[in-house]
Amino acid sequence: MSDAYILALANQKGGVGKTTTAINLAAGLAELGKKVLLVDIDPQGNSSTGLGVRPDARKKTSYDLVVDGAELQDVVMATSIPDIMIIPANADLSSADLDIVSIENRSYLLHDALRRPEMDAYGFDYILIDCPPALSLLTVNALVAAHSVLVPLQCEFFALEGLSQLMLTIRDVRRSANPDLRIEGVVLTMHDRRNRLTAQVEADARANMGDLVMKTTIPRNVRISEAPSYALPVLSYDSGSKGAEAYRALAREIADRRKTPEVSEA
Repeated sequence: MSDAYILALANQKGGVGKTTTAINLAAGLAELGKKVLLVDIDPQGNSSTGLGVRPDARKKTSYDLVVDGAELQDVVMATSIPDIMIIPANADLSSADLDIVSIENRSYLLHDALRRPEMDAYGFDYILIDCPPALSLLTVNALVAAHSVLVPLQCEFFALEGLSQLMLTIRDVRRSANPDLRIEGVVLTMHDRRNRLTAQVEADARANMGDLVMKTTIPRNVRISEAPSYALPVLSYDSGSKGAEAYRALAREIADRRKTPEVSEA
């Protein structure tokens, strides 16, 4: 079985920087010499677009892998970034929940697909799963497949309120299907040090969740926003920007945890 560490990026709230974090964390890990597979299971397919995979190039997607059991070599694609490969997504995934709901092992489809013996040949160190912005069957598949969950959290007024349902879902998955699932952490995104609300959200998050909140915060940064239109991670688009440095720091923080694993509880 592959030794890849599987990390799901999940938050049922949209617009929190989940896909941006998936793309740029992958790039940061690749800069550290890690081989990374990004699995896009968001029907919007933004991770795929953000890494330069054109819609007409997505002959087989994560839908084909999960729903139809497609071969790995038919869905794993190279990207323009060295050491990052992707299983792309498209709008076919919009119907995936309905298409798999009657399958007996419906929650384990992605888990089993990512643990096929053929995966060993790729030599991935990390598999990042970009989840849809919903607590759907696809998200449950990601949680069952993953070793841990990284939760991007936007620094805004209602940020913490949406976390409770996700935490309940993680606990349900622990009880029923993946008892070893842990929370990698909560990463604060769109962080503006000049903004009093940001400071309050960060203080509340650290008071409520303690060490679960990553030390690294991701700033509100125009370069991060611009990079997807060039189909590049910000680390490639503007390597010296504050956004790129933040995602490098996040990648190091996560990679360092693999050397000294910590046990986190929801």
